[in-house]
Amino acid sequence: MCLLVTGCGGPFSALNPAGPSATAASWLWWGMFGYFSLVMLAVFAVWFYAMRRDPGDIDQQQSQRLQNRWVFWGGLVLPTVSLAAVLVVGLPIGRAMLPLPLEQGEPLRIDVTAQQWRWDVSYPDSAIMLEDRLVIPAGEPIDVHLNSADVIHSFWVPRLAGKLDVIPGRTNVIRIQADQPGIYRGHCAEFCGAGHAHMHFEVEAVESEAFQTWLTQEQANE
Repeated sequence: MCLLVTGCGGPFSALNPAGPSATAASWLWWGMFGYFSLVMLAVFAVWFYAMRRDPGDIDQQQSQRLQNRWVFWGGLVLPTVSLAAVLVVGLPIGRAMLPLPLEQGEPLRIDVTAQQWRWDVSYPDSAIMLEDRLVIPAGEPIDVHLNSADVIHSFWVPRLAGKLDVIPGRTNVIRIQADQPGIYRGHCAEFCGAGHAHMHFEVEAVESEAFQTWLTQEQANE
């Protein structure tokens, strides 16, 4: 079992969450993994039983009824119930990951423009410009407004949130949040040309006071 979960950690692992959106996605993944593992084991058990059982002396009509029963329960009911369960659990989780209005205050806005093959970062409330790097306050929701200057890219910080396509001529918004200070690595998750593999960036989360100090210093240097 230890060998099976060795790939669940690391800077690009969505199963090693460090924020509320990524945590919700992680729980959904583990829930689906557990449920469908049980379904798979049940299917294997039925298959093993079917291979070893003695069919006995049944007529064609009984055989057809039995076959229809398996098609109904295994081919219709089981998939329908499984998909319904995923939707019932997944839709509220997906909604919670959207950049919905907060009960109090407004989230910090950061504008990110993707282009082959870098990420241009700007803070609308100041003149701060960065490249391949976002600095955010830890423990606070951040709305990242995404645009593309050329082709379709995809913004993804696996430990903080799901990924979102960056489309030319359109602004998409993704909400990220880091529970603790640290460096969180991100990358383009949509093939965008020869330099795609090197289109990385990092999100540096710092304490709120340190973030305000950083903002002041950066504005003074502009």
